[in-house]
Amino acid sequence: MANKRRELLFAAMSGAAFGWTSPSAAAASASSPVQETLDLWPGNRPPQGRGPDGPEKVSAKGSVTQVSRPRLVVYRPAQPNGTAVMVIAGGGYAHIERGTESTPACLWLQAQGVTAFELIYRLPGEHWPAEAPLQDGQRAMRVIRSVAGRFGLDTGHVGVIGFSAGGHLAGFTAATATVPRYAPVDAADSLSSRPDFAGLIYPVLTFMPPFDHTHARREIVGEHPTAAQSAAFSVDHLVTAQMPPVFLAQAQDDPISPVDNSLLMFNALRAVGVPTEMHIFPQGKHGWGLGKPDTLVHAWPGLFTQWAAFNGFFAAAN
Repeated sequence: MANKRRELLFAAMSGAAFGWTSPSAAAASASSPVQETLDLWPGNRPPQGRGPDGPEKVSAKGSVTQVSRPRLVVYRPAQPNGTAVMVIAGGGYAHIERGTESTPACLWLQAQGVTAFELIYRLPGEHWPAEAPLQDGQRAMRVIRSVAGRFGLDTGHVGVIGFSAGGHLAGFTAATATVPRYAPVDAADSLSSRPDFAGLIYPVLTFMPPFDHTHARREIVGEHPTAAQSAAFSVDHLVTAQMPPVFLAQAQDDPISPVDNSLLMFNALRAVGVPTEMHIFPQGKHGWGLGKPDTLVHAWPGLFTQWAAFNGFFAAAN
């Protein structure tokens, strides 16, 4: 019960304190039950590594570190429409920006009738291996499908949205669904880990020069990787025709993740015939989450909703 209270308090703080206001989402949060949590691994025993030395920490702005319990926080709408979305915040694989990215996005989705699953994943710098977040992303998709009956979900309408490094994790999960990242641990691992659609928001996708100066790249492949190592974790290099439809949104003036990440990804997807929509905003920089109401990037949630409806995953707007 203490964990459920903490997750509900976190959601309330994210909506009110971190610069995001949406009456419909706030109403959904207020009327919904306390957020549930689902452990990713049976008995909370993730594969490999000993994990952080201390308890989980949350900053004043909702940035999470010291993750020893990888999990999904569930945001159940009052009237679920059968669609589920796993939401992954960024933070360079060094922290998880729940407060400004994943929690507000989950509340927004919840208000639309979508069951949102917020991923709290392991971080490589906290005595976990570099592949730990990649294992968690793959496992989380399977866990969501394993509870589809309980939450009234259509297992063919399970998508993912990722921000920044979370966009890398979301894209990597979509691109490498058939590549086993860990030994099976239970029946859920017989289920597909492929998202049915993916939203990549100001994503870090390539680890290749000259766009390889991101913190995410350093955490996953180290300071001096070989070209082969960088390519093996560059999502644009892993694209196949089996990937789901992808939505891309980024600002041209992004100083953290160059806009080339989205451009490279769009071209790679187009080359193999994967349905893709891309929006490049002239301003916005990085880390905008849902976007403040007076900014150009504030348009992306509406554009994503229209795109998802066009592809048959969200209900069309009235």
